[in-house]
Amino acid sequence: MKLPRVILASASPRRSELLKELGLKFEVIPGQAEEIAPAHLSPHEICEVNAHRKARVIARQHPSALVVGADTIVCLGKKIFGKPRSDAEARRMLEALAGKTHQVITGVCLIELAARREKLFAVNTTVVFRPLTAAQIREYVKTVHTLDKAGAYAIQERGDMIIDRINGSYSNVVGLPLERLGQELRDWRNG
Repeated sequence: MKLPRVILASASPRRSELLKELGLKFEVIPGQAEEIAPAHLSPHEICEVNAHRKARVIARQHPSALVVGADTIVCLGKKIFGKPRSDAEARRMLEALAGKTHQVITGVCLIELAARREKLFAVNTTVVFRPLTAAQIREYVKTVHTLDKAGAYAIQERGDMIIDRINGSYSNVVGLPLERLGQELRDWRNG
């Protein structure tokens, strides 16, 4: 069995590049859905809910396609770091993460409405930041466009400036857990 038409419901160029690594042919149609973070949900659940919301919007328009939606968050303990709205907010986020261990969680939704199939999962990667001075943080914010990135950083863009090490999936920190997604797509194909 082969996969149906695949649509990535994300405007993220990083996710598109990652999905290409799986050798899939796919289209990009961003799923415009407001991201939510209800206090009663865990970070894993929040990512899954938002990935589902993004995927479902596109799946309704293309019910015979396999739609892939994703949502990534950064959390330090119970505090969730979304995308900063300003350079000052990005600096504050990086200050809070400096010298600490945090989690990057990506929720993924696979949905094919016509076949009445759906799969939700979340992958967690542990990231350890280097201790950072205010000058190092300013330099990072000046060097990397941080405003469209959860936690105000991108491991693939000068991550060496701020990250000491990771435990888990590198691609998950970029925005799509390829190892798990590849397995889920193989399972989907086999029906």
